[in-house]
Amino acid sequence: MDQGTTAYTVQRPVNVLGIGGSTRPGSTAELALRATLAAAERLGAKGTVIGGAELVMPLYDPAERDLSRPARRLLDAVAEADALVIASPAYHGSTSGLLKNALDHIEELRTHERPYLSGRAVGCLTVAQGWQSGVATLGALRTITHALRGWPTPLGVVVNTSATGFTEDGHCADPRVREQMETMARQVVEFARMSHR
Repeated sequence: MDQGTTAYTVQRPVNVLGIGGSTRPGSTAELALRATLAAAERLGAKGTVIGGAELVMPLYDPAERDLSRPARRLLDAVAEADALVIASPAYHGSTSGLLKNALDHIEELRTHERPYLSGRAVGCLTVAQGWQSGVATLGALRTITHALRGWPTPLGVVVNTSATGFTEDGHCADPRVREQMETMARQVVEFARMSHR
């Protein structure tokens, strides 16, 4: 390189995929997911959400070769993601069937160059009307993430809807919970940057 010439490395924004919510439009789980992705975007990440009705797909069948369009879109997005945030409402102490079925489809990435969620940080977020179900669901989501070879961030977040909610413009009304979502988003983005240097 000639003297006076400076080499610049342009680092692309990390791609953070958000998966979750419920079939109810504007569900608290989807609002929390979008708020967390917005925090990641403020840190320079590119955020994409696949939520709610976009997760409605046939039950996962390992023998099925003709996957549905929503399943293929999800798998393509997971394969391209540098990191993820996964959000679930608490249904009887665990993840919703809607979300679990979507995550089961990730089995199709077992032979991908990055199998399953390998090498990626995953922020885990649950929404419940009470702490007991929310914490149990968070534990289940972290276990699923481990099983898919992902790295759950040190901080997982439970949004207890009996204690807080979201404003009409999608902001969490509780500053402590909002700070937790922002911290988790920062952990997701920082890990993704470190692992793609």
